[in-house]
Amino acid sequence: MAPIDTDDSTSAGEGEELRAGRRRAARYVVPVAVMGVAAATIGLVPALADSGDPDLPKITAEQLLQKMAESDTEQLSGTVRINTDLGLPDLGGLESGLMSGMSGGPGGADGGDGSAADPSAKLTELVSGSHTLRVAADGPDRQKVSLIEDAAEYSLIHDGKDVWGYDSKSNEVYHSTAPDGAERSGKSAKDVPATPKDFAEEALKSVDETTSVTVGGTAQVAGRDAYRLVVEPKQKGSTVGAITVAVDAETGTPLKFTLTPASGGAAVVDAGFTKVSFAKPDASTFDFTPPEGAKVTEGDGAKAPERGRKGEHGPGKGTPSAPGKDGADGAADLKGMKVIGKGWNSIATFDTGAQGLPTGAAAGDLSGMGDLGGFLGSLGDQVKGDFGSGTVFKTRLVNALITDDGKVYAGAVTKDALVKAADAAK
Repeated sequence: MAPIDTDDSTSAGEGEELRAGRRRAARYVVPVAVMGVAAATIGLVPALADSGDPDLPKITAEQLLQKMAESDTEQLSGTVRINTDLGLPDLGGLESGLMSGMSGGPGGADGGDGSAADPSAKLTELVSGSHTLRVAADGPDRQKVSLIEDAAEYSLIHDGKDVWGYDSKSNEVYHSTAPDGAERSGKSAKDVPATPKDFAEEALKSVDETTSVTVGGTAQVAGRDAYRLVVEPKQKGSTVGAITVAVDAETGTPLKFTLTPASGGAAVVDAGFTKVSFAKPDASTFDFTPPEGAKVTEGDGAKAPERGRKGEHGPGKGTPSAPGKDGADGAADLKGMKVIGKGWNSIATFDTGAQGLPTGAAAGDLSGMGDLGGFLGSLGDQVKGDFGSGTVFKTRLVNALITDDGKVYAGAVTKDALVKAADAAK
């Protein structure tokens, strides 16, 4: 990888600032880690902004990443439109039910009556279709996200120690206490991105040579001038075509996030502000009192989920790490899961210990999982290789191979890449 160009006149102090900026920018890179399957890494390629509308000063990709990393925007409000098209069949909301069931949401694997206002289940609706959100933020202790529905609204409010979820349709309220140091609304729903910044932060996390990053001109988003940061994999075999982040030219805040698949067609994820203001929201925006007659469910937001076995959460365990600098031989252990491959071609693999897949009535009997057999069957292709035989389940972004002997290989890679990985592991 060629080094990033710098101006010969840069002083030592300025060079240190630039390197520090790159380190801060490392939290802003591009994902392959969709649905927690894998993480991608990214290498910077210097490029100047193309001419476009609006006419903004030229900027390099490194400078734009640094601008994002140094952004101190903590106050904003606006409207966000999210369109998600993973290519899933129309299963009457089954995919959202599956996700909430697996995460222990209402009626899920953890049992209990649950609540229609529990954010861990409600915000999974964002994984498909088109949604409009109203968002507001006033520093790390106050945020609000409202999901606007037909004749109803769901709101998630973080105000100091309190996290409230309110579903107007069912008149149910979910209350939890934010863990110490929580900097986001709804800590239990922290893995569900709701704004362009959320998507960008998930996307931009580390830096290496597997990715090209350029500035692809300028744009206007929600009436504001922005640069377009374009991130593309250098490797073949990824299902990701490109990620584009529109970055506010003044504040460095991501205004729009678009992920297009390598197969072409509509974006898999397109999330952007349609209206935005960086003025301080009114304090009353974050006030909430349960309406009279509402059912209130108390949660325990201060207690982290205990899903692993004792002793699993030492260094290098229990937390996904960016794959890749050591390649396949440097696979990381994640609660029995290994990440093989590198960068955009990273593949998560683990052994379920089960023989074959549940189908038909047997799958339908799984608590909180719905018609799992029908869901899997609608997505699967039968494949064979040196590893034996199995089924590849596809979306437009994340694919997973489940072998007949219970091993799983998943990532934002093609079917052929999954089969190749399974053959290599045999």
